[in-house]
Amino acid sequence: MEEGRKQLAASAGFRRLVTVALHRGQQYEGMESIQAELSARVLELAPAGMPAQQQVPFLSVGGDIGVRTVQHQDCSPLSGDYVIEDVQGDDRRYFRRLIFLSNRNVVQSEARLLQDVSHRVQKKRKKDRKKQRPVDPAEDPTIAPGQSIDKSYLCCEHHKAMIAGLALLRNPELLLETPLALLVVGLGGGSLPLFVHDHFPKCCVDAVEIDPSMLEVATQWFGFSQSDRMKVHIADGLDYITSLAGAEVRPRYDVIMFDVDSKDPTLGMSCPPAAFVEQPFLQKVKSILSPEGVFILNLVCRDVGLKDSVLARLKAVFPLLYVRRIEDEVNEILFCQLHPERKLAMPELLEMAQALQRALRKPGQAWDDTYILSDMLKSVKIV
Repeated sequence: MEEGRKQLAASAGFRRLVTVALHRGQQYEGMESIQAELSARVLELAPAGMPAQQQVPFLSVGGDIGVRTVQHQDCSPLSGDYVIEDVQGDDRRYFRRLIFLSNRNVVQSEARLLQDVSHRVQKKRKKDRKKQRPVDPAEDPTIAPGQSIDKSYLCCEHHKAMIAGLALLRNPELLLETPLALLVVGLGGGSLPLFVHDHFPKCCVDAVEIDPSMLEVATQWFGFSQSDRMKVHIADGLDYITSLAGAEVRPRYDVIMFDVDSKDPTLGMSCPPAAFVEQPFLQKVKSILSPEGVFILNLVCRDVGLKDSVLARLKAVFPLLYVRRIEDEVNEILFCQLHPERKLAMPELLEMAQALQRALRKPGQAWDDTYILSDMLKSVKIV
């Protein structure tokens, strides 16, 4: 959006910014070849009086130029056209991504592959091209994603922060042995609810997703599966929570997570949709949260005034509000609780995060060594 481009130009220290999108279906050898192709055109747009030898800086987003394998393309009636692709990251590991083509610069979901599946698929395609026979995904076992997803690895920094927020539940050493009820609104590729399900053996997860196509995507391409402890409800999150709040016997969730994107990018807030942070609806969320529970919200909002308004509404319903900004991203993770007297000083919060990580890193349980829960909470601020 325009606001984001202005912020980018300001942070780079320049008054003039050209944004360039790399198109799917084209091959790019690398940033050097892209710069060579663009340089002459960029200089045509230079302001008058610029020195002839002036160097024009290039900024790039992502390190996956040229190494991209589209695994699946389809169209959802709710989300529009989308693509599932495997890309090679900076560390030469492969990652699977879900991209909505209506917002193609945003990775909706991402998972790391256990093996270089894309590389093997590409080699097979080259071999089949020599034989002049196209690859049939249905007969190629390397494309079957359920066996290739590293379910212990969280790619998204905001997902890591949301998991770290479970330390606010207190008694972290006991969380793995305590029955926990979680509600996650927004499924995507399913990595967030799946991580909770796999690492907290006594928890029960209700995931709510408005788009049935996303459940199919998560199951077929991101290794997601339902179980007796993991149920997906195809419904509008607003309607689902409203129904629970109005039930004769209300459920009580220990954790409620919102990780749901807005379909309208013009509002200045891309996550969550505006209706999810209206005060009457937040009261309904409060009514199904256990007294000692935590409500965790992924907020993506560039509009400072709108963000302040959202924080004020949250604070009116949840008096204890922690904010964790995600470095180099617009995301902010909000941890909301009902009792301000339970406010934790930073040393105690970090100690609880460390205790939770010790409990999670039990023998036989895969764990990403780069993921340190206490680091996720070091920059938390109380609003």
